[in-house]
Amino acid sequence: MTLLERIHQKDCKVGIIGLGYVGLPLAAELARAGFHVTGFDVDAWKVSELNAGRSYIPDVATADVAEVVRSGHFKATTDMSALAEMDVIDIAVPTPLRKTKDPDMSYVVQAVEAVKRHLRRGQLISLESTTYPGTTDELVKPMLEETGLKAGSDFYLVFSPERVDPANPQYQTKDIPKVVGGIDLYSTELACALYGQVVTKTVPVSSTVVAEMAKLLENTFRSVNIGMVNELALMCHRMGIDVWEVIDAAKTKPFGFMPFYPGPGLGGHCIPIDPFYLSWKARQSGFEARFIELAGQVNGSMPEWVVTRVADALNSVKKAVNGSRVHLYGVAYKKNVGDMRESPALDVIEHLMRRGALVSYSDPFVPKFAHGGHEFRAISTEAALSTTPDCVVITTDHDAFDYAELVQKASLILDSRNALKGVTSAKIVRL
Repeated sequence: MTLLERIHQKDCKVGIIGLGYVGLPLAAELARAGFHVTGFDVDAWKVSELNAGRSYIPDVATADVAEVVRSGHFKATTDMSALAEMDVIDIAVPTPLRKTKDPDMSYVVQAVEAVKRHLRRGQLISLESTTYPGTTDELVKPMLEETGLKAGSDFYLVFSPERVDPANPQYQTKDIPKVVGGIDLYSTELACALYGQVVTKTVPVSSTVVAEMAKLLENTFRSVNIGMVNELALMCHRMGIDVWEVIDAAKTKPFGFMPFYPGPGLGGHCIPIDPFYLSWKARQSGFEARFIELAGQVNGSMPEWVVTRVADALNSVKKAVNGSRVHLYGVAYKKNVGDMRESPALDVIEHLMRRGALVSYSDPFVPKFAHGGHEFRAISTEAALSTTPDCVVITTDHDAFDYAELVQKASLILDSRNALKGVTSAKIVRL
């Protein structure tokens, strides 16, 4: 029986390397569909939690993990030697940026090295990690072919980018079309057959490079437009115009306009990072992506602008930033998640502390974190407000926050997310 036939009959073993916000939801969907899935991760705690039927990701319910573990369709392990037993291997590991803004491919390389040690004929390898165009053909394929096996004949290889949006109840893994680009038509067909059993639609493209570029286009589009509206926010402030009202008015146009919103900066694994992958690769080809890099610069400047607005607000009540108690509402990169990757709140905290502010925070999703050599622990909003901080900054607009209580008890508020839309008070300062 061919691998394609076995995929159609769900008679194959699927391995997922990386059990984070991308890998775990995919593993859960495949297991629920009837595939036998093994999750691989270097974090022994994650493996232990999953094997005990507990989830650590909001988008995957503990009840769902418990069900697929109990049914025998899912297990997790740190033992990479089990990769040899897999028919399909999906790589979903992080791809961060170095401080120099060039790609850090170390996690992908480590994952591919693990696959290489256990590669056998007939396996399908799929890379999901967001990366620069050419990664699959120029990095992954040569590494795997060092085994003596040839891609397209001995094993099969595709790039199929993740498109998750944490805490989005409308669009979860199964609801989002899956772009698939293989090194050949049969690789693409195999991957489409697999993913087609768990997602609403597969979108085959002509090559791995097209699939890689498509993912970067999606997130660069968002980065550039957010950069534009962040710059507009700075402009509107200078001109005395309410940028939020401007956006609300503009978005009533039923065509040709898509609303984007300003904020304290970009966070998460994709949008702040992916455009730099693209601009880095462009430079390798002798092309300067000026527009993309400018958007990155604008977005990267927003945390400092937030602190400037805090300073202005404190100054208006005859206080200095130095020595003032500044309390942040939310430190996660977006509302209703506990993910702090690239969170702009970290830069806001850094800038505030550099100016001498005494910083505290509340976040129901982030009980503690470490940054810049400092340890931070969340306190309740009730406890924070009882001490009357000099300024409260809404950096992440979690639904769990009681904004009415905030307006009632705080003496000064900087709202960087428009969480207090429609509320009028002299104590509220807008971005």
